[in-house]
Amino acid sequence: MPQSAETGVKKRIGFLSFGHWHPSPQSGTNTGGDALVQSIELAVAAEELGIDGAFFRVHHFARQLASPFPLLAAIGARTSRIEIGTGVIDMRYENPLYMAEEAAAADLISAHSGGEGRLQLGVSRGSPEPALNGAHAFGYVPSEGEDDAHLARAKTELFRAAISGAGVAPANPQMTGSSALLPIQPQSPGLADRIWWGSGTRATAKWTAEQGMNIMSSTLLTEDTGVPFDELQAEQIQVFRDAWADAGWERTPRVSVSRSVVPITTDEDRALFGGRMAGDTHDQVGFLDGGLARFGKSYIGEPEAIAAELAEDAAVAASDTLIVTVPNQLGVEYNTRMLATIAEHIAPAIGWAPTTPASVVE
Repeated sequence: MPQSAETGVKKRIGFLSFGHWHPSPQSGTNTGGDALVQSIELAVAAEELGIDGAFFRVHHFARQLASPFPLLAAIGARTSRIEIGTGVIDMRYENPLYMAEEAAAADLISAHSGGEGRLQLGVSRGSPEPALNGAHAFGYVPSEGEDDAHLARAKTELFRAAISGAGVAPANPQMTGSSALLPIQPQSPGLADRIWWGSGTRATAKWTAEQGMNIMSSTLLTEDTGVPFDELQAEQIQVFRDAWADAGWERTPRVSVSRSVVPITTDEDRALFGGRMAGDTHDQVGFLDGGLARFGKSYIGEPEAIAAELAEDAAVAASDTLIVTVPNQLGVEYNTRMLATIAEHIAPAIGWAPTTPASVVE
């Protein structure tokens, strides 16, 4: 079975949907309902192709997917093998204890075919958003002297403690005869090892390893040293692995990277994406949140050419999981065909082989 050269574990491929919708004739997702139902249908189709993971971006105050757990639970009920995750949940907006209950419930639903659940939850401090201090509207404001990063990390710590079975609320002695701390219920075994931090720098990669979380690195890094994106991201991954070893964790961590991959095989593909081939196939450097950021290039072109390029991508080689973004507004049929092309003609070049498709739950 093909394995990651860095980890010795199976190389996996998943898709990432941002869940856009817009009420226009050009969009295949006119409503939030369209985006949700089609997300379920695409995950079912991806499982049938042997794809390993279905991941969803979480945004607020935008025409995109927001509350992930009803969607993840629905996909878990309709499928039996594919990993189901987020990339990422903005922890500033979350009630960590309620999130722990929702995550455990969705994970247990996904375990209906036996074994542990299939949730792989990416979380982080979040990214720039339409709302000004949107988490404040949800009732979450950083304490005096702290910022959004502190808020997100503190919530993540409490969430992880809760899904690990720690007591988080004192019992009522009149009801229980005890004042011991009570854990949230239900608990889902193994979920605590399937939490990922969305890291944008080498410094946060080190912190992620020290916390014992898996790492999820996207198509941008919020720092720039002048080297190509894939090399900087590979350096970030090595920082993570070194810090993981130094921390003495016993399990092997998971590492994912995201890429924009658009194979051109039909006239429709050329009409939709051919014009981007000249401008999007190189790294870009710009400003994000007041600092320099390096954006990874898009892989657009003939499948054989993309396969050769990805095979030379240092960060893809260093990871165990490649997550490819999909243009969800083009609909389930288009994205299923695109994933099938990636699976058949591109993914084998990075050491991936399809998992035997499981039966889809009717």
